Amino acid sequence: MTNNWFFIVAQILGLITITFEFWAYQIKEKSKYFLVTGIASFFWLMMFLAIGLATGMDTQLSLAIAAAYSTIRNLVFFRIFKKNTPQSKEAGLIFLLVMVAIALVAGTFTVLNAPEQVRWIHVLGLVTALTFVICQYLPGVHYVRISVTIYALAVILTQTPLNILYGDFRWNIMGISIEVFKILSVVVFYLRRAGKQPRAQLQFERI
Repeated sequence: MTNNWFFIVAQILGLITITFEFWAYQIKEKSKYFLVTGIASFFWLMMFLAIGLATGMDTQLSLAIAAAYSTIRNLVFFRIFKKNTPQSKEAGLIFLLVMVAIALVAGTFTVLNAPEQVRWIHVLGLVTALTFVICQYLPGVHYVRISVTIYALAVILTQTPLNILYGDFRWNIMGISIEVFKILSVVVFYLRRAGKQPRAQLQFERI
């Protein structure tokens, strides 16, 4: 398979990732949410591997590792919330702390290796990523959606629109699209939620 074919396959995998990511933020149940985001992360991983085969694996290795980390985290959390026992929740909390520690170490390494002019963008990305990982585990539907919106905006900045000011003209259009569709999914979720009118309560007329 030629490099062009690998690149085309990568775009197809990116579109599949977008589909699952959009679907994920329409789901209220935590276990189903983590299952769908786990599948999305797997296709995200495959996308980076395909791009690596097209352009050189050294340029995509760190992104592939991040996608693999996301896949493992989401699928483990799926299992934890699916069981939904005190023991699984305790194990989940320990796993969460381990995942935060790994993300902190990897993120710090990335920040230190980023160009000095745009290092603040990567610091912002690290902080929002850690916040998102923690908010994924918290109960309710709001924490994860608010944090993923902020995280997606930070990731879009790291995909180089702002870096152009410093002479870095690399663009990751599919990466930007994935994050944009996450934000759109959150917007659609709240629009659907706002559109659901509360049911009128049954009232009895006084005689």
